[in-house]
Amino acid sequence: MYLLDTNIWLERLLNQANAQDVKQLLDGVDSSELAISDFSLHSVCVILGRGHKLSLLDQIITDLFVHGRVALLGLSGAETQGVTDAMRTQRLDFDDAYQYVLAKRDQLVLVSFDADFDSTDLPRQTPAQVITSLPPIPPAGQT
Repeated sequence: MYLLDTNIWLERLLNQANAQDVKQLLDGVDSSELAISDFSLHSVCVILGRGHKLSLLDQIITDLFVHGRVALLGLSGAETQGVTDAMRTQRLDFDDAYQYVLAKRDQLVLVSFDADFDSTDLPRQTPAQVITSLPPIPPAGQT
């Protein structure tokens, strides 16, 4: 299962430079194999809300949780202690440490554009790296 960092979702939603890679990732991986942290979801909501992009916000919520089966993951209050520990030991800021602790706890592949994870003991993958590891999609009409 893949934990997609906040920057992955925003890349696609805001049509940034690597949006096509994210689209290929989302098209190539069944939504039941994807996860978003509650922290990332709330961050996306804040950013889209500030930008007055409420229809886009409605769309992502529908795509992820109504039509899709993306897992929404969070940490308990007690598990948040692990975030501050990760901030110290892995030298991450809070949002990255939150993703780190979730990915470690649930043994998820962390997908992110954030190179801050590269100095940790948790390898990250970019969407392009995930795409290259996926089996090829058969042409339409073939199974």
